[in-house]
Amino acid sequence: MENNKNPLIFIVEDNSIYNRLIMSHLRSHKFVRVESYLSGEECLKNIDRKPDIIIQDYLLDGMTGIDVLKATKKRYPSTEFVFLSSQDNLEIAIDTIKYGAVDYIVKDQYALTKLTNKINKIIADHEVVDSNKSFKNGVTFFIVALVIIIVIFTILNIFFPKTFSIIGL
Repeated sequence: MENNKNPLIFIVEDNSIYNRLIMSHLRSHKFVRVESYLSGEECLKNIDRKPDIIIQDYLLDGMTGIDVLKATKKRYPSTEFVFLSSQDNLEIAIDTIKYGAVDYIVKDQYALTKLTNKINKIIADHEVVDSNKSFKNGVTFFIVALVIIIVIFTILNIFFPKTFSIIGL
């Protein structure tokens, strides 16, 4: 995720009223980089904007949410998908996860709250991964610096044994 603090979120929902409802809900929860699309094709036309998260309906006019997920993951495998669908079908939910979605939320009275919680969890998970990468890079830098110092002292000790004696002989 390029921007943990302010991720770019795409909403792909063909019901224009529900689309606006999701957008309004996310913006009220301080997600300001939100774009909405009424079709999978429209979303894919804008996929080069590299969304961090795509909120995806399963059934769309034209192509399914799985089609959008597969096409996006080919180009941008780090894009996270959350399906938000009225399809209360376990097989569909399993398929979306199998193809790389992080969650499948059934549209009900708690769906938008679940969605906000899931987005916050995705952001938190990415912050942990980024923190671990920074820590790992810091440890690597420390080890490399330590090896360089040891090599320098060893070379100095070899060429100038009286001046740079490690054991003080």
